[in-house]
Amino acid sequence: MTRGLVRYQQSGNFHFITFSCYRRVAHLGSASMCDLFEDSLERTRRKYAFIVAGYVVMPEHVHLLVGEPRRSTLDRAIQAVKLSVAVRQSTRPFWQARYYDFNVWTANKTSEKLRYMHRNPVVRGLVSKPEDWKWSSYRHYATGFAGTVEIESFWTAARRNGELPDEFRWKRQEG
Repeated sequence: MTRGLVRYQQSGNFHFITFSCYRRVAHLGSASMCDLFEDSLERTRRKYAFIVAGYVVMPEHVHLLVGEPRRSTLDRAIQAVKLSVAVRQSTRPFWQARYYDFNVWTANKTSEKLRYMHRNPVVRGLVSKPEDWKWSSYRHYATGFAGTVEIESFWTAARRNGELPDEFRWKRQEG
């Protein structure tokens, strides 16, 4: 175990999670690998019953803003996401051990972390605008787009409660 590592779980707060590919190699550098990651995240979200408030898949790392699972613990859920990706492709090892976990205590910090995640592909020069990066929650927040990963937001809650006008009731879309 890492010296001085303290995780505050079962706190009822969001967690800003970061984990990296092994030796920061760009194992997630292709569209198919990013799609595989999104599929694994969504499957694990459903299985462990946790909220995904935001995410971004970068070529060599991932950022998540998630709630604590109703089934099991956060560390088990993160392990399950990583394992789900690792066993569905051939690169070994795929992930660095461990992950970074930052408790998000306030709404302002939640907004800060979402902005950071959504701007990451732009800052890295992968796209010129956040909406051009397919593998993040940005388009969901901007338009209500229902992608592979269910994002818990105003859009999702309103859709679930039947409060959106018909023109905002999109089906899960590709692209």
